[in-house]
Amino acid sequence: MTATTAAERAHDKAVAALIASYAAIPAGSQVRLAKRTSNLFRPRTSGPQAGLDVSGLDGVLSVDPVARTADVQGMCTYERLVAACLPHGLMPKVVPQLKTITLGGAVTGLGIESSSFRNGLPHESVLEMDVLTGDGQLRTVSPEQHPDLFAGFPNSYGSLGYTVRVRIELDPVRPFVALRNVRFADLDELAAAIGRIGAERQWDGEPVDFLDGVVFGPGQAHLCLGRWADSPAEAGVAAASDYTGQQIYYRSIPDRERDCLTVADYLWRWDTDWFWCSGAFGVQNPVIRRLWPARYRRSDFYHRLISLDHRFKVAEKIDRIRRQPSRERVVQDVEIPLERTPDFLRWFADQVAMSPVWLCPLQLREPAGPEAGSTKPWPLYPLSPGQIYVNVGFWGTVAIIGGRADGDVNRLVEAAVAEHAGHKSLYSDAYYDRETFAAVYGGKTYAELKEKYDPGHRLTGLYEKAVGRR
Repeated sequence: MTATTAAERAHDKAVAALIASYAAIPAGSQVRLAKRTSNLFRPRTSGPQAGLDVSGLDGVLSVDPVARTADVQGMCTYERLVAACLPHGLMPKVVPQLKTITLGGAVTGLGIESSSFRNGLPHESVLEMDVLTGDGQLRTVSPEQHPDLFAGFPNSYGSLGYTVRVRIELDPVRPFVALRNVRFADLDELAAAIGRIGAERQWDGEPVDFLDGVVFGPGQAHLCLGRWADSPAEAGVAAASDYTGQQIYYRSIPDRERDCLTVADYLWRWDTDWFWCSGAFGVQNPVIRRLWPARYRRSDFYHRLISLDHRFKVAEKIDRIRRQPSRERVVQDVEIPLERTPDFLRWFADQVAMSPVWLCPLQLREPAGPEAGSTKPWPLYPLSPGQIYVNVGFWGTVAIIGGRADGDVNRLVEAAVAEHAGHKSLYSDAYYDRETFAAVYGGKTYAELKEKYDPGHRLTGLYEKAVGRR
């Protein structure tokens, strides 16, 4: 028996267990995945729900270095996927920045990273997938098979079905990523630079393979330009940097014009400190950092701490004791058209005043999905082909003052995103009414898909998952 055959047989057994767990749930009962971890920043739907058995569905089935594809189980994390691909000199076309995001989660939700300005979003590199739909059927889905579900699956957040196997395209890698950090004092100049890089894939004669950036405050923004390299010397530095220990990646950006990371360290450069959010736990304090075990310097561990705080209201109780105002959680990623991004950032600095802010340009790949030529190839998150967007990510809390209530700032953000012709990811808190939500997130198409693939509404609906029963 070959290793591949053994993996396939184990996969078939795990899929059979998943289907059996679905069949064992009484008709009419809602179901969900039986998993303890999540990268979502909104509470799960309340109420009793039976869990589907997803054990044995968290690995890489095979990597084909000739075809540059991988067959991956739906619950496989990108950490495991990258570890399986790099020995073949390959990586997924888009690797979301946090290690424990799953491939299935990135396909049914959304993912993004610094290769997105040329490779789009993770679902665009999917060739086919096996989906357990809400009616209990296992379907192979591709541009040729069930093309409506293939197009409508991204941004459905498990409300139409769950992926058990995904076949994706891969890209070749080189050993290192050379970084060049370019400062901009003017947001309009920064946006113009993003437009040129998106069109030319170069800056000052150097190729650009990766592109993201950080706004630290008024007049201080940086684009982080990455290109493949075979050695640190080719990157113009003496040695590769290591930001998994005492050094903190985001703090290096204003201080280093040139830098270099191994490809693995580059892909996970944000995970060690959860961008800059580890500071909320004191981990950026040099004394605490030395004492904090390295195995716990990970985004998933910080997320568990946040979940415990949300459950037991620790920070809220401390604020009350200190007679400090309550705080509203503002954790969002939004896509804004490039030409509107400077105005949005200025609005954000004035109305929300949170920093740093992450910037990640993206545009859909061409041809764009199964409906090439359409202006809405992925109807549940309709970005326009040919349009450069900038993902603006901001994660933190603001004081609830001036007569405001919890949720008011998030509502202001939603309104500003709409005013700037943007879109908002649904992994975090959302406040839309049903009519607005349907208009933004492909409501008519979604309703048709829901009736076709989950007619019994066994899976929680998208609005109920993302917004709740408001």
